[in-house]
Amino acid sequence: MIQFNRQNLFGKEFEYIKDAYENGKISGDGKYTELCNHFMEKRFDAKKVMLTTSGTHALDLAAILVGIQPGDEVIMPSYTFVSTANAFLLRGAKPVFCDIRKDNLNMDETKIEELITEKTKAIVPVHYAGVACDMDKITKIAKKNDLTVIEDAAQGVNAKYKDKYLGTIGDIGCYSFHETKNYSMGEGGAIVVNDEEMIERAEIIREKGTNRKKFFRGEIDKYTWVEMGSSYLPSEINAAVLWNQLEHMDEIQKKRKNIFEMYYGGLKVLGDERKLRLPIINDFAESNFHMFYILLNSEKERNEMISYLKKNDVQAVFHYIPLHLSEFYKRNFKRIYLPVTEDLSSQIVRLPMFFNLSKKNVSFIVKSIKIKINE
Repeated sequence: MIQFNRQNLFGKEFEYIKDAYENGKISGDGKYTELCNHFMEKRFDAKKVMLTTSGTHALDLAAILVGIQPGDEVIMPSYTFVSTANAFLLRGAKPVFCDIRKDNLNMDETKIEELITEKTKAIVPVHYAGVACDMDKITKIAKKNDLTVIEDAAQGVNAKYKDKYLGTIGDIGCYSFHETKNYSMGEGGAIVVNDEEMIERAEIIREKGTNRKKFFRGEIDKYTWVEMGSSYLPSEINAAVLWNQLEHMDEIQKKRKNIFEMYYGGLKVLGDERKLRLPIINDFAESNFHMFYILLNSEKERNEMISYLKKNDVQAVFHYIPLHLSEFYKRNFKRIYLPVTEDLSSQIVRLPMFFNLSKKNVSFIVKSIKIKINE
């Protein structure tokens, strides 16, 4: 079976884990957490990066940090993972879903302003598949309406919008280092704080609502509970694994690009014949090649393709069920219609994509798709 995803190790992870134990600091914010934080700050030209226990918790922390309150509204795409909405629901806010663009499957920035009300507090663009949303237009709308921008860049680590890295453009960015992502610590994430006035509060919230970080830096002689927060620090064991991934960032990016281009080149003829549609990377975007997907012409074709590939020992998947079509949403909110989201989400097939995926396996997958399409 050609798996959809497989974790890759580069060889020094266990050495780094052992070192973390020998340093006597494995509960978080030790040597490897700091290495990862500083690497991303320098690499991405970010004001402040702090590892978290997950991408989900990065979003949770962001919602607390910007002061989301019951009754607030937050604009986001429905075509995203449930964590995007849950972070704000947990604070009592209402997710307001925006339809997506046909080209890159990202939030349609032309439909945002019609969704803004006096209750709107934030806009959450999700950079789907590591391809940037049109951030100039989104940030312009946010500034005009005095709204916060929280980038859900879970899939967008090391990708760019124009000359800026995703996660560093809005007020806050959120990364994921889940095992399915390009750079993985098994389970983990990071919050990127781009507003200097928010940095100290972000540290406090991340440290269970205490000013413990200031204490460890020698800025105060004791630490105490100063506001609400939670435990968002990952273990040094996880951070040690991520550090070896980040050391190989360029190698990972290059390999994923090669796999993406093999898929694209092999399936282009079917795209030209409109038997399927290939991913579109806009001129303003520099992808990190997080995924490769195809769009079939109907849900029936999509389901048949997934079944056919499974019979040929290829694990392909689709995602997501749009959040506005979920059972939870239907029970709690008024029904809405998002035509582009509903059409494209029913047609997508995600193909295997991971660092050690071989050229032979990619060729086999491409050949299988061609056979199925042309049968």
